[in-house]
Amino acid sequence: MIQKLFPLDKNYILRQAQTSLESKMLNVMMEELKASYTRLFNPLGLMDNTYRQILEASEFPQDRIQVIYNQLAGIYRYKFGDNQLELLFDGRSHLEKYQDDWQNHFILWLRELGQHESYVKTMLRMTLLFDTETRAEFSENRCKSFINEYFALRIVKRKGELKLKSA
Repeated sequence: MIQKLFPLDKNYILRQAQTSLESKMLNVMMEELKASYTRLFNPLGLMDNTYRQILEASEFPQDRIQVIYNQLAGIYRYKFGDNQLELLFDGRSHLEKYQDDWQNHFILWLRELGQHESYVKTMLRMTLLFDTETRAEFSENRCKSFINEYFALRIVKRKGELKLKSA
């Protein structure tokens, strides 16, 4: 079942493009998170226990970061999800174009969000520095809240439906 985040969330090609890139983009999220941590908290690259743990970590619960990925994907569809197809003259399909556009914009957003300490800290707590489920859940909620504030959106739940609205 497809969960719509807002009433006009009908760009199924864009949703398919985002879904097909999910595993690749989750890895990109982790690499950008490590780079953001280095820029913000350890620009000299001094090796301490925390920095070593962040760089070497590869195992963490994927479900937390998938929630953030899906939230960012939904925000992208809300802001840029016009379902009117344009004419393409470069030989690519619409799926390929949407994949390229989403990938480029997603990386741009990750770099913008990575400049904020609260985003980096909450993402680290729920992924690479995961210790307990309750802390990860708290961090996930804080991260979702930060992202909604950053993009000036709020999510309203009415009659069992989630709806995005500009704040």
